[in-house]
Order: sequence, then structure tokens, then C-alpha cells
Amino acid sequence: MLERFRAFWVGIFQPIVNLLLRWGVSPNTVTFVGTLGVCAGALIFFPQGMLLVGVLVITAFVFSDMIDGAMARQSGKTSVFGGFLDSTLDRIGDAAIFGGLAMYYVGPGKDNFYAALAIYCLSMGSVTSYARAKAESLGMQAKVGIAERADRLVFILVTVGLADLLRKLGVTDKILWAIPIALGLLALASTVTVAQRILTVRDQARAAAGPAA
Repeated sequence: MLERFRAFWVGIFQPIVNLLLRWGVSPNTVTFVGTLGVCAGALIFFPQGMLLVGVLVITAFVFSDMIDGAMARQSGKTSVFGGFLDSTLDRIGDAAIFGGLAMYYVGPGKDNFYAALAIYCLSMGSVTSYARAKAESLGMQAKVGIAERADRLVFILVTVGLADLLRKLGVTDKILWAIPIALGLLALASTVTVAQRILTVRDQARAAAGPAA
């Protein structure tokens, strides 16, 4: 769903793309630094209960995922390794976000069930990506499902940031309940997405095997 807005954001960040290229910065460097920033925002601030600060730091770095791609295309330095590195580091960043939320609930959030829910979202997000990658390695397609990575990321970051902001503005602390509700919805959506991808690959495999299957 959010992919339709990619061109808009790439246009917004075009001056930054041009500046980094003039400085001789490589797309892979931007990918690496962006991932470090996301991990720092999630794993330093979330466990301390500084949810809004963590979201702001993560958001500042998460756009590197668009900047590095635009840099690679504009400079003609797109490569198989660059795509591999970007995808791999995306998984690390995603894991840091949900891992940071799990650490928050183990610490100041004081709720082991919500911590487990965050860990489940972390796991299913990885399985969602793995299912697609494995299908493609087998010559099939599995780009289906109701919860793409960008949608999951924006949904949880907006919920966490907005909930903590409202709490700081004087709304009751119960507003933080929005976070586990969002985690529950993401857990359900990720599970459905994995099931959809499994069934899609099953149908393709059966069709390839022919009537005997």
C-alpha cells in the first residue's frame, strides 16, 4: 500500500541524494548507517520508556532505505550485493524495533505477555520476508498478503509515537494500551500473510508438477 508514495518521498530527499553523491558517499554506507540509527533508536530509548524519542530517532534513519536506493540508481551503482545487503539489514532494523518494544515491556512496561507479543511480531515479520525470499529462490512468487513490511513498520511506529505523545500531553496513561492492541493486530496480520504466502507457493508448486500432483 505504501509503495505508491515512494516516488513522492524520493523526490523530497533528492537534494540529500545529490549531496551525498557529490561527497562520494556510497549507497551501501548509507544503508549501514541507517540501520545503526534505527537499532540505536529502538534499543537505547525504548527499553528506558522513552518511546516518543525512540520513534523520532528511528524515523530519522528509516528513510535511508529510500535514499540508498535512489543513490544507487542515480549513480548507476546498483548491484546484486547492494540489494542483498539492503534486504539483510532491513531484517536487523525490524528486529531491533520489536525487540526494543519487548525490552520495554520486560522493563518499565512491566508486562511479560505484551513482551511475548512483541517477540511474536518480530518472529512472524522475519518469517514473512523469508517465505517470499525462499519462494523466489525456487523460481516462484509470493509477494502477496495483507501486511507488507512498510505497512507494518509505519503502523507500529505511528501508534507508539502517538500514544506516548498523548500521554505526555496529559491524556491518561491508559492511552498506552494502544501499543499492545497494535501489536496484536500486527501479529494477526503477519500470521495471515505467512499463510497466504504458503498457500500461494503451494498452488504454484502443484501447477508446476502437473495433473499427477
